Amino acid sequence: MAIELFNTLGGQVETLVPSDGAVLRMYACGPTVYDYGHIGNFRTFIHVDVLRRALKQQGVAVKHVMNVTDVDDKIIQRAAAAGVGIGVFSARFENAFFEDMEALGVERPEFLPRATENIPEMVSLIERLAARQAAYQAEDGSWYFRIASDPGYGKLSQKDFDGIEDGARVDVDEYEKDAARDFALWKAVKTGADGVREHAWETALGAGRPGWHIECSAMATKYLGDNFDLHAGGEDLMFPHHENEIAQSEGASGKPFARHWMHVRFLLVEGKKMSKSEGNFYTLRDLLLKGHRASAIRFLLMSVPYRHQLNFTFDGLTESTNAVDRLRTFHRRLKEGQWPEGLSNGMTGSDADVAAAIATARQKYDAALSNDLNTAEARAAIFDMVRAVNVAADQGTLVKRDVQAALAVMERFDGVFAVLVDNDAEITRQALEWAEREGRMGEASPELVATLSLTDEAIEALIAERTQAKKTRNFARADAVRNELLAKGILLEDSKDGVRWKRK
Repeated sequence: MAIELFNTLGGQVETLVPSDGAVLRMYACGPTVYDYGHIGNFRTFIHVDVLRRALKQQGVAVKHVMNVTDVDDKIIQRAAAAGVGIGVFSARFENAFFEDMEALGVERPEFLPRATENIPEMVSLIERLAARQAAYQAEDGSWYFRIASDPGYGKLSQKDFDGIEDGARVDVDEYEKDAARDFALWKAVKTGADGVREHAWETALGAGRPGWHIECSAMATKYLGDNFDLHAGGEDLMFPHHENEIAQSEGASGKPFARHWMHVRFLLVEGKKMSKSEGNFYTLRDLLLKGHRASAIRFLLMSVPYRHQLNFTFDGLTESTNAVDRLRTFHRRLKEGQWPEGLSNGMTGSDADVAAAIATARQKYDAALSNDLNTAEARAAIFDMVRAVNVAADQGTLVKRDVQAALAVMERFDGVFAVLVDNDAEITRQALEWAEREGRMGEASPELVATLSLTDEAIEALIAERTQAKKTRNFARADAVRNELLAKGILLEDSKDGVRWKRK
C-alpha cells in the first residue's frame, strides 16, 4: 500500500514513490547548531522520522540526507562571545542535538553533511548561476540571486510578488541583506568595530561565507542529484528558505529540483505561540528535568498528523505518558503471560471476535499511515485492538495464536511509533548528568532526583523483600516497602503473573 502524501508544490495529495523505481531520495532541512533544540524543532524531525519509518516498513528503500548548518551569523557572534572558534562552538550543540534525537527515537539519516565541509560545492553552484546571469556580485563583494531571472518564483508558497517593487524586501530572513528583491548567496567578509575579521573562506568568489539558502541546494544536489523525490521541513521554512532553494537550484541546473514537498505545521504551547517572552519555550532537556519522559514527548509530538497544528499542553503530556504506559503494559502482558493453545471448551481455534479485532487493527493502521501519515487514526486503531484483546484475556478466551498475531501488530506499530522499549530512566539519568555538568541541577524536579536515586536492582530487591514479607504475613513491612517505593516514584502493580513496577 503506497503512501499518499500531500505535496505543497501543487497543493494536492499524491502517491509518493521512488522516481527511479528503486530508492526514494529525500532531503530534510536539519538544525542550525547555535543552541539546544526546542520541541517545535523536534516535532518536525519526528514527523520526518515517521515518514522515513513508514516508507521502510512498506519495503521502500530510502536515501535520506539532512544537513547541519554549522556556520551563520548567530554561530559566529556567539562563538566570538564565548571566545572559541566556530567549529568548537557548533560541535557542542551539534552533539547535543543528536543526543536529543536519539533520546526521542529519531533514526539517523544516511547522510549528515555539514555546511562547512561543502564550501567548494556552494561556490561551484554560485558560479553556475553567474554563468546563467542568475547571480551577480554587489559592490561590497557579496553575491546575490537575481529573482527577476526566475519567472516561476513563488510557485511553492503561492505568494504574489507582482505588486512588490524593486527595493522592497521579500526575504524576511534575518540573515539576508536588502539588495532590491534579491537574496544573498555569498556574504563578503566583514571586519567588526573591534577590528576583528569574522570567520571567512578564501574562494574564487572572494573572501566570505555562504548565505543560508545556498547550503541546502548544494548539499541536496551533491548527494541526491539535480532532481530528487522529496524535500521536507517545517512550515516556517516554506518562505523564503525553500522558495529560494528552488529558485537557485533550478536556476543552476535548468531542471526541476524536488518533485514533492512536505511541510510540518507549527505547534502551540498551551494555546499560545511558543516564545521565551511568553515563558512557554521548552527544549527537550527542559522537559526531561521537569520529570517528563522522552517516550511520552515523542508520542505527544506525533499524536496529531503533521499537517495539523498541535497544541502542546502538560495535560496532554500526562495523557501521553499514560498512553505509553498502557501500551507497554499490554505488550508485556502478551509476552510474559501463559496462554493456552485452544479455548476452554476444547476447540483448537481462536475466538473469532478477537481474531477479527486484531486483523482490523492491522488493516486500519496501515491504511491510516498510507493516508497522508494520519498518525492519530493509526494509534486509535492500535488502542481499539488493545481494548479487545485485554477483554479476551480477562475473560479467558485469549489463545496463543491470537497473542502471536497481536504481538506482530504491536511490533509493526512500534516500527514507526517507537515507544515500546522502555529506556526512559536511562535517558533522564543522562539529562541529570548533563545538568550537573552545566550547573543546572537547580532546574531538576526534586521528585525526579528521588525517583532515579534507586537503581533497578535496588527496586527488585525491595520488591523481593515485600513478596517475602507477604508470604510470612508481615503485612506491615510489605506496606512499608510499597510506601517507600511510592515515595520515590515507583508504582507497583500486583497481577496473577507477578509484581510489575514502573517509574512515575
